[in-house]
Amino acid sequence: MTVHSIRYSDLHSALQGKRLIAFDLDGTLIDSVPDLAAAVVHTLKTLELRAPSEAEVRDWVGNGAPVLVERALTWALQAPPAPALLARGYDIFMAYYGAAPHVHTTLYPGVEQALRALHQQGVTLALITNKPERFIEPLLHHFNLLTYFTLWVGGDSLDEKKPHPMPLLHAASRCQISPAECVMVGDSRHDIAAGKAAGFMTVALPYGYNHGEPIEDSHPDLVLSSLTELLMTAPHATRTA
Repeated sequence: MTVHSIRYSDLHSALQGKRLIAFDLDGTLIDSVPDLAAAVVHTLKTLELRAPSEAEVRDWVGNGAPVLVERALTWALQAPPAPALLARGYDIFMAYYGAAPHVHTTLYPGVEQALRALHQQGVTLALITNKPERFIEPLLHHFNLLTYFTLWVGGDSLDEKKPHPMPLLHAASRCQISPAECVMVGDSRHDIAAGKAAGFMTVALPYGYNHGEPIEDSHPDLVLSSLTELLMTAPHATRTA
């Protein structure tokens, strides 16, 4: 059997001179909705409330676990939940999701190849997500992505989370790289807003979670269909038997 191995020669021409690329996680690197939806359904059923479909949960993802639980409860109750109910729901959700965060979660096509190629080229990679920090390392370890990232920032790592620019500016400062030399890659308006506010170049992917809105409406600097488009291929792909 013949296997084709694509050889990457450089960054996409629009990214020349960029030294740090920060990635969102859910909806950008991984499709985590199946496991998040299972946790939401479990939470609502435990509270004896009606449960949503996976498609409905998909539109609620993107602002972190507390907001996801609040949106789910508001949908089920048709009204904002009382603080005590919200706290109980969050505890139920975190316990269930924390026990099984990657049963049905998958990598999007091209993710591992792109991260490996960028890492080999010496680009500094960071992960900036609104997911609670405790879940980041287990997920990266499960998908064998840990070695590619210099640092990661969760939604509860700092005082602010996306769309606030603080996590992005924190990553740039920790890596001693100017924001003008940085890129934010994500799938939602929160990623793009954070990137613009931090002075990063913004790159959007249309396949993730953006509350049912076209990502083009957020006016990113660049829209790509796959992470592999962050790189240019060499004139001739290598072929190995």
